[in-house]
Amino acid sequence: MIVGEQKSISEIKTIIAPYKKILIMGCGTCVKTCFAGGEDEVAVLASALRLACKKDGKDIDIEEFTVERQCEDEFIQEGAPAVSRNEGVLSLACGAGVQALARRFVKTPVLPGVNTTFIGVLEKQGVFTEECAGCGDCKLAIFGGICPVTRCAKKLLNGPCGGSQNGKCEVNPETDCAWQMIIERLRILGQMENLRVYVPPKNWQTSLSGGPRKMVREDHMI
Repeated sequence: MIVGEQKSISEIKTIIAPYKKILIMGCGTCVKTCFAGGEDEVAVLASALRLACKKDGKDIDIEEFTVERQCEDEFIQEGAPAVSRNEGVLSLACGAGVQALARRFVKTPVLPGVNTTFIGVLEKQGVFTEECAGCGDCKLAIFGGICPVTRCAKKLLNGPCGGSQNGKCEVNPETDCAWQMIIERLRILGQMENLRVYVPPKNWQTSLSGGPRKMVREDHMI
């Protein structure tokens, strides 16, 4: 799941300042789950902005609309009439959703209302943790399903650094040592021999370091 956090009201006010008619478009998938951009968040933000702008003496017309996913054109199309009625769109989606809207509505400014933070999981209600860096070359089979690229502050691939204490990372004592978790997981799985496998230095070309990535599935193309 892509995890995002809604920008502050003050920053959003600055972003939408040039416009008198703005559409707040929510996204009903990832950012809805992390309480940053679903239908409820759109309604709350719209109310807060109306009050803030009224207090500042600014007239603004705010429309609300939420689609299932802003990263897919078939859902984006549902919002086309609303987009056409406004001067700009404040997107409460991840960065991919913002860019998908901008690509679809080339003559309408599309503004980000959310800071995209990481790919993660819902650890418990209201708590999200980063689990994946989207590096493009997954080695989780070796590490017992725990990613040292994301979970280890030093991104070590061949064992712990030796600086952890009591199972906690020396960089951040509040964070569990990734390699402590990996070792415990491999012990439970009976796969301790994986610790003898040498993992060569990572080729970061498969990650964002190699430039924008694209995946083509010809078997699904029409």
